[in-house]
Amino acid sequence: MEIKAGENKFYIGNDPVEPDAEVHFVPTGPKLMIIDHTYVSESLRGQGVGEKLVKKAVDYARQEDIRIVPLCPFAKKEFSSHPEYEDVLAT
Repeated sequence: MEIKAGENKFYIGNDPVEPDAEVHFVPTGPKLMIIDHTYVSESLRGQGVGEKLVKKAVDYARQEDIRIVPLCPFAKKEFSSHPEYEDVLAT
């Protein structure tokens, strides 16, 4: 399952406008982004796809030295469940 980079998102599927799954973020400055939406289609649910998408956003933030504000409830849960993400969590 390939995770692709789109405009302010990482997604799975062939169509970036209507992906099968996505994590969407809003850049709010040179070193800050807000994860505001996570979506996984019914056919992909229960396979850890949402977790993989949030991890991809975390990896991207580490690579670019960006901090994340997880506003999306799913992303908030992921950050609570993964203390190893604290290094990119905006305080």
